[in-house]
Amino acid sequence: MLLFPALGMAQENRLSGRIVDSKTKEPIPFASIGLKEEQTGALTNEYGFFQMATPEKNAQDSIIVLALGYKRMAVAVKRGVSQTDLIIEVPKRVIELSNVTVKGGKVKDLALGSKSSTPGEGMIQGMPGSQYAFFVKNDKGKTLGNVRSVSFYIGENGFPREPFRVRLYKADGNYNSPNTDLLTENVVVSAPKGGAWYTVDLNQYNIEAPKEGFFVAMEWIVSGDKFYTTNFMDTYTPYGQIMRPTFEFKESRTWSYTMGKGWSLLTLSSNGQRYNAMIKAEVDQIKD
Repeated sequence: MLLFPALGMAQENRLSGRIVDSKTKEPIPFASIGLKEEQTGALTNEYGFFQMATPEKNAQDSIIVLALGYKRMAVAVKRGVSQTDLIIEVPKRVIELSNVTVKGGKVKDLALGSKSSTPGEGMIQGMPGSQYAFFVKNDKGKTLGNVRSVSFYIGENGFPREPFRVRLYKADGNYNSPNTDLLTENVVVSAPKGGAWYTVDLNQYNIEAPKEGFFVAMEWIVSGDKFYTTNFMDTYTPYGQIMRPTFEFKESRTWSYTMGKGWSLLTLSSNGQRYNAMIKAEVDQIKD
């Protein structure tokens, strides 16, 4: 009941509405909404609602909808023309499962990624819709099975119990950046406290780990009506949980994602060690 009055108070020249599943008509939470030419964006809340300003640079633009597990959608909009009751229906993406070869052998636990218990100096904080993805590399070329769990080192500052979404990607984008989703379900979690590792069990999703490794990402999300008066690209103050960095690696393994701009590699370093997000994973190791 609190959401609808907020929509009614929207300023002039606004785009607002809801993103829904084209078949079930159920709302799609935490979908990314961006104007293609404007390079600005928003994020739907847990009820699928969004609001953002109309285009300013061009007479026409397109709303690009990116939702986890769904096909990419584009909807044409015009500069200065408000549309306040948009219902954008998005079809599910068909996931083709690869053939599974069952092999004999023992299964043991294999830890990938950060092995430290002490974070480095600094904070990794995001805006709604932004992500930080760390590549948990299979350095020793072990035979991998399914992903058991992923862990994030949550800082003690900020609001460590705020929710975030877990994302897993193949490294099949440009320059081996995150691209294809391995985890196609919405896994939204909250840490009980900060200043410690927080582990998320993923056994139930049966995610096969790529042989070279994979990206584990934290995605900042919104709840309630925070998105109604916010331009996430320019003026939103970061909030929520804070991830801590690690300086364990000599190579940059962390990419950051910003709505409307895409992925970029972090290249900060200290004393020859690269600044990376403090993330780790546990996977099945298959032993012959």
